[in-house]
Amino acid sequence: MAELNDWRHRRSVRARARAAELAAAYGHLEASDLLRVMIEDEFAGDIAIASSFGAEAVALLALAAEIDPAVPVIFLDTGKLFPETVAYRDTVAEHLGLTNVRIARPDILEVAAADTPGDLWQKQPDACCFVRKVVPLVQAVTPYGAWITGRKRYQGGLRDALKPIEASDGWVKINPLATWTKQDVFGLIARRGLPRHPLLAQGYLSIGCAPCTRPVEALEDERDGRWAGTGKVECGIHTLESPPEPPAREAAPVAPSR
Repeated sequence: MAELNDWRHRRSVRARARAAELAAAYGHLEASDLLRVMIEDEFAGDIAIASSFGAEAVALLALAAEIDPAVPVIFLDTGKLFPETVAYRDTVAEHLGLTNVRIARPDILEVAAADTPGDLWQKQPDACCFVRKVVPLVQAVTPYGAWITGRKRYQGGLRDALKPIEASDGWVKINPLATWTKQDVFGLIARRGLPRHPLLAQGYLSIGCAPCTRPVEALEDERDGRWAGTGKVECGIHTLESPPEPPAREAAPVAPSR
C-alpha cells in the first residue's frame, strides 16, 4: 500500500507540473486550437476524450473529429443508461465519422457483489457511481497521460472556476469548452446541423443514468435534474481523490433454527 501511495503521489506531482507548463503556454487558446495542439502535438497518441454522449456532448466531439476522427473516445456504459443515449452514441459516431469509440463498462462481478438487488443508486448513490462509473473510467484512462472533458463553468457547482487546463488525480485534464456559454454550445450545434439528443425535447438538459435523472423544471439549473433531492452534484469522476465509503453489504438472511 505504501508503494502504491508513493506512485500516486509521484504521478500527481508530475501531472501538476505538466499542467502548469501547458496552461502557461496554451491556456489562452480558443477551444479548437487548444484541442489541436493537445491531440496532435503535446499528447499525440497519449490522450483520449471521455464523453457521456449527453445533451451537449456532440459540440466537443464535432470539434475533435475535425482534428482527428480516430482520437479515442471513451463512452462509459454503466448498465443504467437511457436506451436513447446508447442509440444517440451510434448516431453521433456515424454522423461525425468517429472511428475509435471505446466502450468502458463496470466489472460485472464487482457490480454483482456491490449491487445485487440493483438499487444501490437509491440507497447509496455515491457508492453506486463509484462502482459503475469511477472505477471503470479510471481503468479506461489509465493508459493515457491526459484526457479531455466537456465540462463548462456555466454548469455551476464545483465547475464554477474550471480551468481549460488542469491537473487532477494524476492526469492532465483538458477542458476546451470551460469558458463557453450555453449559447456557444447550442449555437455550434445549430450552425452545423449536428444531431440532438432525443431526450432534450422532453426537458432533460443534463443526462446521466436513467434512475438518477429527471427532466428539469422551469427556473431550475440544468443539473438540478441529476440526483434530485440527494444533495449530490457530481458523480465522482472528477473528484477521484475523495472516494466514497464502500457499498454496505446487506447481511445474508439467517436460516431459522430447527
